[in-house]
Amino acid sequence: MSVAHASRVRPFGLLWVASTISALGDGVHWIALPLLAASVTTDPRLVSLVSVAEQLPWVLFGLLAGALADRVDRRRVLWRLDVVRAAVVAVLAATVLTGTVTLPVVLVVAFALTSVGTLYDSASAAMVPALVPEAQRPAANGRLQAGMLVADTLLGAPVGATLFTALAAAPFLVDAASFAAAAILVAAIPVRAAPPATRAAGTVRADVVAGLRFLLGHRLLRRLCAYGALLNLVTTVAVALLVLYTRGVLHLGSLGYGLLVAAFAVGGVLGSLTAGRIAAAVGSRTVLLAAVAVGGAGATGMALATHPVPAGIAVGVFGAANGLWSVVAVSTRQSLVPDRMLGRVSSAFRLVTLGAGPLGALAAGFVAHRYGLRAPIAGAATLLVLGAVLAPALFTRADLPARRP
Repeated sequence: MSVAHASRVRPFGLLWVASTISALGDGVHWIALPLLAASVTTDPRLVSLVSVAEQLPWVLFGLLAGALADRVDRRRVLWRLDVVRAAVVAVLAATVLTGTVTLPVVLVVAFALTSVGTLYDSASAAMVPALVPEAQRPAANGRLQAGMLVADTLLGAPVGATLFTALAAAPFLVDAASFAAAAILVAAIPVRAAPPATRAAGTVRADVVAGLRFLLGHRLLRRLCAYGALLNLVTTVAVALLVLYTRGVLHLGSLGYGLLVAAFAVGGVLGSLTAGRIAAAVGSRTVLLAAVAVGGAGATGMALATHPVPAGIAVGVFGAANGLWSVVAVSTRQSLVPDRMLGRVSSAFRLVTLGAGPLGALAAGFVAHRYGLRAPIAGAATLLVLGAVLAPALFTRADLPARRP
């Protein structure tokens, strides 16, 4: 979908702008929360709890959110959820301004924002078919995801770090404003363009169970899910300690931390934009195998780097591996799952892959406390390298198409 055409599709344009602005707020608070936690304590075990709090809601509520997204008035839910998020972040900003912020407050806010985000993300993705004709949905989804990635990580990270350096409360004030603006935009989508979802005949529990059964019963999906969990575990280990790694190993400040996160985003955007073309040329199996190998190389580089430049390159390489894997894995999943079950199976898939995150964050904190900041990153890199060695035997040519996923 061209930019000119997207501007004529007003309802989708409103959703795209709202999602992008909301993602910018996500990126700002995502970078600022660990910085705020590190200003309260330097204990890596406690700082890593921010990543645990941010990812745990997907384990607790991810399946439920996927089922509910098919049963609610998505337009109304989206703008109301953004109002809630704006209020939560505004309260945090007030505690920072008054000097009453504590680590438990930071953890509660991180948990609350992601909890609300589980339903927001599911409902937002489910709205696209109602707003965009079928032939234009792939381009619309790609544009939606690209906008959120750029705003969340590429722009949000350095902006959040810069604002935090100037005034600790500033990122959270900007975040609250972004959520409020997104709520206004979604509320402006005409009701006729996004009617309430038809209430499913079965129960929510039955929907959840059906999605889990389909995932567990499909061999290739199980293996994709397992490797996705491994990649997310390694990513979470790196992210959970990145703020301390930046300061203690690379001797950089808050801006340096933001730039490292931006390097990850640049790699992710490049990997995402090129994944489809590479898969068409060499096959989805080759891309998946390469993604695991490249990810292992990037993580190893992070563990060994002593200078900001090679560290930034390693982070970017690891981000590219994430982008390659995500695009091809999602495309493969979409080709394997019936449309009527895609939301439920996708939620079950995310439960497993994202569920590895809190475990990785907790392990990273304790290992770093005992053995130093490089140790958990090195251990995670070793797991990914071992996964790359085993991958050719697990993802066979019979499992995956030779060309397009």
